[in-house]
Amino acid sequence: MPTIHVTGRDGEEKAVTVDSGMSAMEAIRDNGFDELLALCGGCCSCATCHVHVAEDWKAKLPAMSEDEDDLLESSDHRNEFSRLSCQIELSDDMDGLKLRIAEED
Repeated sequence: MPTIHVTGRDGEEKAVTVDSGMSAMEAIRDNGFDELLALCGGCCSCATCHVHVAEDWKAKLPAMSEDEDDLLESSDHRNEFSRLSCQIELSDDMDGLKLRIAEED
């Protein structure tokens, strides 16, 4: 059961322990971060679960799919650390992962 560290738009960080196999989007949504809309429910079709991954974690995550990349292109807040949290499947080796919820477009 990894513990991930999520920073909300207000700057407050919260550590949450989650089950392996769930997406980062589910973990964030289910632990009280209401600002992560996740309108499509994790289908990689809306980009409302946009997060920024901590620099030291970027290379440790699986590569971004073309669909994810295309959706992030529409965000004014995309940067080199942008990911869709619905596309990050959490595992035990992601213990300590740090994510920041991106500003809303």
